[in-house]
Amino acid sequence: MASIQSGASLAKTLFPVIGAQGTTTLRLVFAAIFLVLILRPWRARISKSSLPALLMYGVALGGMNLLFYMSLRTIPLGIAVALEFTGPLAVALFASRRTIDFVWIGLAALGLWLLLPLGKTEAHLDPTGMAYALGAGVCWALYIIYGARAGSDHGMQGAALGVLVAAVFIAPVGIVHAGADLLRPELLPVALGVALLSTAIPYTLEMVALTRLPAQTFGTLMSIEPAFGALSGLLFLGEHLTALQWLAILCIILASVGCTVTTAPRKQVQPLPAD
Repeated sequence: MASIQSGASLAKTLFPVIGAQGTTTLRLVFAAIFLVLILRPWRARISKSSLPALLMYGVALGGMNLLFYMSLRTIPLGIAVALEFTGPLAVALFASRRTIDFVWIGLAALGLWLLLPLGKTEAHLDPTGMAYALGAGVCWALYIIYGARAGSDHGMQGAALGVLVAAVFIAPVGIVHAGADLLRPELLPVALGVALLSTAIPYTLEMVALTRLPAQTFGTLMSIEPAFGALSGLLFLGEHLTALQWLAILCIILASVGCTVTTAPRKQVQPLPAD
């Protein structure tokens, strides 16, 4: 989580030069190169029946990254992560019909309500930025659904294939927006760092963690990611949140932790994507 959110903070420094679109393109292209070299996805056998899920997995991954970075242009990192986190939370709650889940739904709804831009105050948030973050949450939900199918069909190679699809899907957007600036030599080391911090390193660490931790423990720990985002925004970007915004993030974290703790343990858990 520290690696992912540090990578997001670093990525934001590229926005003034190549925009969120160009930054997303460089990150996905470098990440695809890393994963292709490491996981060698050409060994996977892609059938006609598994192709739609794989394509949707990659498109959802690309859309999630692009929309998340678009949100960071106008809202703080911690807020964007909290709003995006409603996606996987919704997937978990949608699959359950227990009374206790209404408590977690209520907590998440309270957190969202506290973040609504009601009036011009110091806590005012840009509605467009919030919409982008919530859109990233929708893509995250789709990523989980289709990622599970792609993973069951192709294993680890499915991850590399998904990132490759995401890079091909998003690259035209970044090229149209940033053009030749994407090839500026001084930007490439930063873009490489973003790809390493946001994708290669955390993905590897998550795979190791998943083999050593119970699924419920893993999910509970991942639930505090919005707090990591807020702290990274404060430390690296100087983004100060109000007490009300911290309370909203806490509500969403508690909703996610509560949903994870009260859910029956599963044999496997899908790794959470890099933001």
